[in-house]
Amino acid sequence: MAMKTFDRSTQVLIDRAEVLGIETGIHRLESQQPQCGFGQLGTCCRMCYMGPCRIDPFGEGATKGVCGATADTIVCRNLLREEVGGASSHVGHARHVVLAFKKMLEGKAPYSISDRNKLVEVASGLGIKFDGKSDKEIATEVADKALEDLSRQDGEPMNWLKLRAPKREFEMWGNLGLLVSNAHNEIEEAMHRTSMGNDADPINLLLSCLRIGLVDGYAGLSMATDFQDIMFGTPQVRTVEVNLGVLEKDKVNIALHGHSPVLSEKILEWASKLEDEAKKTGAQGINVVGVCCTGNELTMRRGVPMAGHNLQSEIILLTGAVDAMIVDMQCIWPSVTKIAECFHTKIVTTEPFVKIPGATHVSFEPEHADEEAKKIVRMAIDAFKERKGEDVVIPKEKSVAFVGFSVEAILDVLKKIDSSDPLKPVIDNIVSGNIYGAVGFVGCPSIKLRDTAMTEKMAKELLKNNVLIVTTGCTAHICAQAELMDSTATDKYCGEGLKAVLHALGKAAGLDVPLPPVWHMGSCVDNARIATLLGALANRLGVKISQLPVAGSAPELVQEKAISIGTWFLALGLLVHIAPSPRILGSPVATKVLTQDLEGITGGRAYVELDPEKAAAGILAHIAQKRKALGI
Repeated sequence: MAMKTFDRSTQVLIDRAEVLGIETGIHRLESQQPQCGFGQLGTCCRMCYMGPCRIDPFGEGATKGVCGATADTIVCRNLLREEVGGASSHVGHARHVVLAFKKMLEGKAPYSISDRNKLVEVASGLGIKFDGKSDKEIATEVADKALEDLSRQDGEPMNWLKLRAPKREFEMWGNLGLLVSNAHNEIEEAMHRTSMGNDADPINLLLSCLRIGLVDGYAGLSMATDFQDIMFGTPQVRTVEVNLGVLEKDKVNIALHGHSPVLSEKILEWASKLEDEAKKTGAQGINVVGVCCTGNELTMRRGVPMAGHNLQSEIILLTGAVDAMIVDMQCIWPSVTKIAECFHTKIVTTEPFVKIPGATHVSFEPEHADEEAKKIVRMAIDAFKERKGEDVVIPKEKSVAFVGFSVEAILDVLKKIDSSDPLKPVIDNIVSGNIYGAVGFVGCPSIKLRDTAMTEKMAKELLKNNVLIVTTGCTAHICAQAELMDSTATDKYCGEGLKAVLHALGKAAGLDVPLPPVWHMGSCVDNARIATLLGALANRLGVKISQLPVAGSAPELVQEKAISIGTWFLALGLLVHIAPSPRILGSPVATKVLTQDLEGITGGRAYVELDPEKAAAGILAHIAQKRKALGI
């Protein structure tokens, strides 16, 4: 079977899978061909048991479902349910962190406040009065304000919406009737709305999609990012090693995969404490590496190597060198246990709603975090004993990446250039064209698009045209592995204007090298940081975010989470590039509203393009239009 080439390190392990006869996602994708065209268009309805119904896009078959639902209704209902799946993931993540935070304050969980400045900033923004209160009392009120956003019934806008939404956009959403009060109520209503016999108006359904986008952006992404920064520290710029070559044959290799630092921070802590125990087994120590968004969380706060993105989460096991993969929530492929069976790898699940046949389950509760983390690390050490002496294949490829570009870290660098008005140097360089624009790359790697190097080619084309790139999630892993987060990429790929800016910023930061042209802003919940930065720029200029020469891109769409994040960006007024197309093309109404009409409402619009060069050209044309409107 011909294998697709992703990159050199991944190809080594794909070839190994072929030799060993181990099934991977590539094999499973091929066995699914041809994939359902009705599903890809969004015109398959499974909302009741009179179906499933499907609409013929060519008009030669059924034009309505059994209940009379049209293609427009079916597509928009399906899209809203995708949005709910994405927003539920992020709101659930945020709630998980807030509850751990509450248990910490009650003295029931072994964590602490790491960034008091972030606590003060959030509390002040929420209108909490200090009045001689202790940090614990202030933090308790902050946590209560967060939980209120999941329970209030008074119809007032969510606290985190008022805290983090840009003022002009907040007013616009109010005028459009989009402001949300309770994240859980909104999710419940969207599910109710889309059940058989309820909302059939495609426009009304699309407006609900925008509301769920706001739920995701504020009760999910922003809330999770704020609490994680307070508990574990706000990221600062550092360098780390990336790619599959960060595994070490003679060490106990623990791969942490998932999304929540509540788990991974404790595993990392106990890996350090049990280092001597590992050495007694003949290991040279313990090597903790990060996969997927947990990798981003650990790398930007603790300097843990970024081993691989989500698509490599099963590939990394083919090395035979991973002694334990510890997972929490989201993006966990069920296939990992079958591959682990071929080696001595332990797969450990930790969340009650994330169990996989063949995995060992250790229920990780914040109250017992130390005991459970210690137990898990010892399981990895025991697995190393079994692996010792076995053949392993670790790809040689690894590179260096600058990570941890939180908004606070970026402003710290800019303050060294202009302490009184730190955003002015950025604005001056945007006006001059040295920074032609900026694009946020978010999302996952797609097995359907990896062989086209979609993300890498788009990024290089934009950098050549002086467009600064910020990135989060597994797209950040792709960019890091492509060496786009290394300072050497600045001279190699950037246009002269952007190159000059990055050299000046590197000097201001006290470095002997320029800053890289792709800035790592964190995990997928840290898309909140991108919105915060854009809001600050727009506020400084006195314009809406929709007027800035910027765009967003999910260059390799995979997850429902990317749909809900993208809809939030559309609500903020951004051009959002997506590849492949979301499942809306079976509806003329949804397609027209999202790709055209929405621009006259929020300023945002969706843009679908699968060719990387054409996608970059479309984004550049959009940026040129925004620059012209600003007179720059």
